Amino acid sequence: MTKQETYHTLLPQIESLVAGETDAIANMANVAAALHEAFGFWWTGFYIVRSEGVEELRSEGVGELVLGPFQGPIACTRIPYGKGVCGTAWQRAQTVIVPNVHDFPGHIACSSASNSEIVVPIMRAGQVMAVLDIDSTDFNTFDETDQLYLEKIAEMLK
Repeated sequence: MTKQETYHTLLPQIESLVAGETDAIANMANVAAALHEAFGFWWTGFYIVRSEGVEELRSEGVGELVLGPFQGPIACTRIPYGKGVCGTAWQRAQTVIVPNVHDFPGHIACSSASNSEIVVPIMRAGQVMAVLDIDSTDFNTFDETDQLYLEKIAEMLK
């Protein structure tokens, strides 16, 4: 099955998983599991925008990303605004695809096994509320097909 066919099959499954469920954490957990199972990515999960306890950032209205539901090995717990691939996607409020994370300025290496990454912002009321982060042990794993379908999934999590 091609990547596009896998996403095409997965979209209605994810839609039925999140339909009617109002708890964002529960939905993120199921989406991470569904994507991880379907594709076998190295790491699949979410970081959630938080500002509690970060007084200097809260005063600027920013905050940090805090680890949310995920599938895969142990991950970084907190990521500052604008740092690494996740923080950059948050700052830009747009998807970031990195074919080789070792070439990304300021990459945060939660695992040396990760070689490529895609991060998709989850938007609510015009603000990034979380990011979907997917890592692969292969280089050049992610492309416009991933971006298209993962952004559709992100829309389901509003």
